[in-house]
Amino acid sequence: MSVARHRIAVYPGTFDPITNGHIDLIHRAAPLFERIVVGIAESPGKGPTLDLDLRLKLARIALERHDNVEVRAFDSLLADFVREIGAGVLLRGLRAVSDFEYEFQMASMNRHLIPEVETLFLTPAEQYGFISSSLVREISRLGGDVSAFVPAVVAEALQAEWRRNHTKT
Repeated sequence: MSVARHRIAVYPGTFDPITNGHIDLIHRAAPLFERIVVGIAESPGKGPTLDLDLRLKLARIALERHDNVEVRAFDSLLADFVREIGAGVLLRGLRAVSDFEYEFQMASMNRHLIPEVETLFLTPAEQYGFISSSLVREISRLGGDVSAFVPAVVAEALQAEWRRNHTKT
């Protein structure tokens, strides 16, 4: 694998929504790579709460201070997206031991599909280790304050989404 490929990482996910844990991981990984592409998966099968355009916008706002971080959407096989980017590293976060089995399985599958790409696992800072997008969505849906877990713009977008959905019913 070329040295240039090692300098580009892809951090894939649905980011529904992007959390302070995601941002922390990207902040700490940014100095390690020439470029990080945050790949936001369309993932219609997961039924995301926030539409893809909004997830892209929120991630770009949350990560705007990083000159070497780019946010892009993808709706293909992750292996194809990584090849398209020309990346040599897949960046993944591990919050707890419970994440490990799934992430290990995914890393093994990706090693089979894209053997030229390495998976790098990072753990979030302790204060973010319990945050997940699904917990943030649930707390927000039930009217709870998620401002400690996501940037203000994300908290506002979630509140607006629940208001919009609540008025439809």
